Amino acid sequence: MTTTEPAAAPAQLGLGAQLSRFVAVGVLSALVDFGAYQGLLALGTWVHAAKAISFILGTTTAYLLNRRFTFGASQGGSARFAGFVLLYGTTFAINIGMNALMLAVLPAMPLRVSLAWVIAQGTATAINFVMLRTVVFRR
Repeated sequence: MTTTEPAAAPAQLGLGAQLSRFVAVGVLSALVDFGAYQGLLALGTWVHAAKAISFILGTTTAYLLNRRFTFGASQGGSARFAGFVLLYGTTFAINIGMNALMLAVLPAMPLRVSLAWVIAQGTATAINFVMLRTVVFRR
């Protein structure tokens, strides 16, 4: 009689490897988001519906790739996905708030809007990485 033992979980990647994979997944997910947005707009979709759909597609791409490729989690689970949705909803709000704050406090200068976007995106990305690594995909 043979028994089947559960497969061992793959070894967890180190911080540097996870971070570089997280950035690569983020770039790909942003391309999915932006590409879907532009495609939907080209098809005549209402701008706010196009943004909502493209955000969902980009976020889903990020979840699926980060789950498997970055953090090595083989099972998704509804609780894990709910945590991911809650995290991304929260960091989306932080991103918008940080962008508004930076636009309010940065002096008038060239590329002010771009700098505010970079600061807001960097803040949200850092929070996402830490929370995904320590809460959503922890082992």
